[in-house]
Amino acid sequence: MKAYLYLGLLLALGTSGCYSNKETIVFSDEKSTQAEAGTAAAVKNAPKKLSPADENLVEQQVFGYLLGRHFWDNGDYTAVFLQTSDEQVETMQALFPHHVPPIKLIYHANLPSNRTPIDRDTGKPAMVLTAETGEPNADDSVDVIGRWYAGGAVTGFYSFHLHKADGNWQIDSVN
Repeated sequence: MKAYLYLGLLLALGTSGCYSNKETIVFSDEKSTQAEAGTAAAVKNAPKKLSPADENLVEQQVFGYLLGRHFWDNGDYTAVFLQTSDEQVETMQALFPHHVPPIKLIYHANLPSNRTPIDRDTGKPAMVLTAETGEPNADDSVDVIGRWYAGGAVTGFYSFHLHKADGNWQIDSVN
């Protein structure tokens, strides 16, 4: 009698797995359709990206704002380094040709850990500006963190919210 009970229990457990499996069975003629649907869903859910041209324009807005703030007025800084591409630095140098202190390429900086950056040309303190652009929002606006750094005690950031209007990026808010 016990043997029949165990056999019945074993049979019930063995067959219950067949009914509880929710995994979709893919038949050979359906593989291409499901693969295409999976690819389409992956493309639809992929995060939006800014074009390199738009990213440059966004950075220009943020760097322009930061360069106008004069974080360096209370220090003896001899350079402002922008942590971005050489082309972007050259663009900002052209937009701010008489900026004091001068805007320089980052490879002219000595960047000791947790200490004031040093201008290799003068051996004096310098400041570094960065712009960290996020992924575009649902409304195609973008959030950016603009940072300044001149050592552990002289550092900070602003949060920027920008949108594109008539082909130009504009700062909506700064916090």
